[in-house]
Amino acid sequence: MLDWYHDPLPTNCCADFVCPAGTDSPPGWREYAYTQGPEKGYRNLAVFYRSCSMGCLYCQNWHYRLPASESKVSAHELAAAVDGRTSCVCFFGGDPSTQAVHALRSIRIMLEQSQGRVLRVCFETNGRWDPVLLRKAADLSLRSGGCIKFDLKAWSPEVHYALTGFGPELTRKNFEDLIPSYRARPEPPFLIACTLLVPGYVDEQEVGSIARWLAALDPSIPYSLLAFHPQFMMDDLPMTSRRQAKACLDAATDAGLQRVRVGNLHLLQD
Repeated sequence: MLDWYHDPLPTNCCADFVCPAGTDSPPGWREYAYTQGPEKGYRNLAVFYRSCSMGCLYCQNWHYRLPASESKVSAHELAAAVDGRTSCVCFFGGDPSTQAVHALRSIRIMLEQSQGRVLRVCFETNGRWDPVLLRKAADLSLRSGGCIKFDLKAWSPEVHYALTGFGPELTRKNFEDLIPSYRARPEPPFLIACTLLVPGYVDEQEVGSIARWLAALDPSIPYSLLAFHPQFMMDDLPMTSRRQAKACLDAATDAGLQRVRVGNLHLLQD
């Protein structure tokens, strides 16, 4: 159960500041990109799975819960959506972990049909995968020049559970298990971390703890801090303030991370 659409590049991706599709002259661009700068004129195949393995109260894509009139999309039907101007595919949602077998089957067909050309395969996920399926997804993404973007919700188990209904342990374990793959292909970065700055919940203490853990794994891991927009069950919260974003940015850089940025700048409030 999914929706898909073509998104012109460069697009608003949490990894765009280190991705061959959105940066100027990235290392390795000749192998994994069509152009030396942002891939204008090309597009991303965005695959939105209508299911999830968490229950985030502030879900930014909660619409997947609404009844859908679309029929199920087979792996072959999805692979047929890759055209001559498609340079990357991103599986998100919801979360791709809940329909991982379908994603893996689709990717294998896509890559087989696209031999000899660029087609990066990326995932945006909360990290709650079956480890065996995650390893298979990582291998396909690594080989294609794509990346896996982990949404690290919070550090403390209490905050993480309150916001999502689950603890952070499986997500962290899966992230740590992919560090060897990150080191095997550091450019363009294979593993990206991101955190949504939820006012009143995810502050500089939470971000600082996440960042120190990331820096201990590898200080070059890219970390994207995303401004929050009120959604779903938390539509009564304010948007992220500039003060909160600056405090979290400072906490992440002070922890030793070398590549940190704040995304969704247009949402920040004075």
